[in-house]
Amino acid sequence: MAGNGGPKIFLSAGEASGEHYGTLLIAALRQLEPTAEFFGLGGRRMEALGFRPIVRSEDVAVMGITEVVRHMPHIYGEYRRLRASIAAEKPDLGVLIDFPDVNLSLARHLKRLNVPVIYFVSPQLWAWKKYRIRSVQRYVDRMLVIFPFEERFYDDHGVHAEFVGHPLAELEAPRVSREEFARQAGLDSSKTWIGLLPGSRGKEIRLNLPEIVRAAGMVGQDYEFLLPLAPTLTTEQRDHIRSLLAERIAAQPKAPHIVLVEDARAVLYHARASVVASGTATVEAALIGNPFIVVYRVSPLSYAVAKRVVDVPHVAMVNLIAGKRIVPELIQGDFTAENVVLHLKPLLDQDEARAHMRANLRRVGDMLRGEQSAIGRVAQITCQMLNKRSTSGERPTQVPANVMR
Repeated sequence: MAGNGGPKIFLSAGEASGEHYGTLLIAALRQLEPTAEFFGLGGRRMEALGFRPIVRSEDVAVMGITEVVRHMPHIYGEYRRLRASIAAEKPDLGVLIDFPDVNLSLARHLKRLNVPVIYFVSPQLWAWKKYRIRSVQRYVDRMLVIFPFEERFYDDHGVHAEFVGHPLAELEAPRVSREEFARQAGLDSSKTWIGLLPGSRGKEIRLNLPEIVRAAGMVGQDYEFLLPLAPTLTTEQRDHIRSLLAERIAAQPKAPHIVLVEDARAVLYHARASVVASGTATVEAALIGNPFIVVYRVSPLSYAVAKRVVDVPHVAMVNLIAGKRIVPELIQGDFTAENVVLHLKPLLDQDEARAHMRANLRRVGDMLRGEQSAIGRVAQITCQMLNKRSTSGERPTQVPANVMR
């Protein structure tokens, strides 16, 4: 093992959801390997548990084809720092969480240096970029998936995969009462609350938030709208959201009362219904049982390219898991304030529509639960691979000088 007798683990989690899973995984591994050392790509919550960031996740979180291209020089510079840290520190194991544009390249580099690779939270190769399956076949030792249909996809392509369950399925319901949450956030607990979740990345918020605010203005002033801020947002991004929000609210004929809060799960737990950008938050909403509609918008070029290469019957993950459309999807041109109100109103006012959706969401939740804790299983497999490596006596390959550059 590396360091003072404990294992050294390279951990890479580049987005809000991945950083959350990385935090849970570090906590679980500390129970099994108290002397383990963690470094790599991660966020503030991971750092609070002793993780040593070479690159911070909030510095590289971008979304969409054109967005990645535009940020490529910065991303590549940060990637080179990560690659150099692997070569210099010679970890015993690499654990990569989602974020395929960076992590599949890191997987290749880790394997070149004889470092075993676990990939947790599969890239959505089954939807697009299926050619990348070759990279997984060559560079990933264990693929640990959180959606049940992914295990068969990888098995069919000769990849050692295991459905471990979805980490969010194990979380308890928020314990904060409606009254306490109202007091903390400055809300009126007697009013009906509607959750607004435009996404966790700056680009998503800029593209999704204006139409969501316009819809809120059309729904009416009898409601309070709760907009949670992702923990990975920087101070500058938060200030920009506040400015954008104030500007859009001021432009409404009837200004909606929108309140910024910190706890997305509490919003989903206490809101009557929600408008949720496609992504991890849709799974959270399903597991909590909050009726919702899915919205999403990317740049026109990103959408045009995606239409050519994405091959799935639904955009929302909950619909893919269910195998049918159980929540409305308003994507790109269909994402208008008028359509949001049209689909949101029944979830606010019609008991039958609410009950039908909640029953479907419960079935999806049942499908996402594994035989044991998802994070616990990932930690268990991580330790098994560390022990196997220790027993075999394998060590990372000595790095030629040119690999460091």
